[in-house]
Amino acid sequence: MYSLHVRTAFKEWGVVVDALGRGEQIIILRKGGISEGRGGFKMEQPHFLLFPTLFHQQRESVIPSAQTRYDAIAPGFPPADKLRVEYFAEVAAVKKLESLAEAKALRGQHIWREEVIAERFDWGKDKAIFALAVRVFRLPQAMEMPMLSAYGGCKSWIEVEPEIVTTGAEPVLADELFQKKLGQFISALENKQSQPVTAT
Repeated sequence: MYSLHVRTAFKEWGVVVDALGRGEQIIILRKGGISEGRGGFKMEQPHFLLFPTLFHQQRESVIPSAQTRYDAIAPGFPPADKLRVEYFAEVAAVKKLESLAEAKALRGQHIWREEVIAERFDWGKDKAIFALAVRVFRLPQAMEMPMLSAYGGCKSWIEVEPEIVTTGAEPVLADELFQKKLGQFISALENKQSQPVTAT
């Protein structure tokens, strides 16, 4: 893996970061945080760190098997004043889903409950949600840093201190398995006869 210097991080539930980090899913679904204003979510970088958020309500928002996993990993979450970064992601494809049917077409490829996806889709004026397929890499060692107040708020993107170098990171999925999952993602969406998925 080539080496990158990365500060941009994407905030996502800890249990979802865990699923991404284990290769259980390659999908990120995002509406956009309240702090992102009228423009909503935007793709800011093709590469980014995964910033796990740890609020407990996420447990009730994922499927039963993921709830069991949450119970297993929650005791190992860092204290509230620490941020632990273990992974970074590379965007492989992105699609704005403009119908709930498109979002439902991804059933089985992620751990969110369908009711949560529907709520995200319907929130705000823009009835849509973004779907990203990402290749996830594990850093050679987990990086722990102070949890700064600047990292707070309902926003997708933050800049971490210090910058993290990705030298030695390894993909969590082998090439063949990742391409299989990426193909499933693209096929599920293009079968809905929508605009084609944009590969990056």
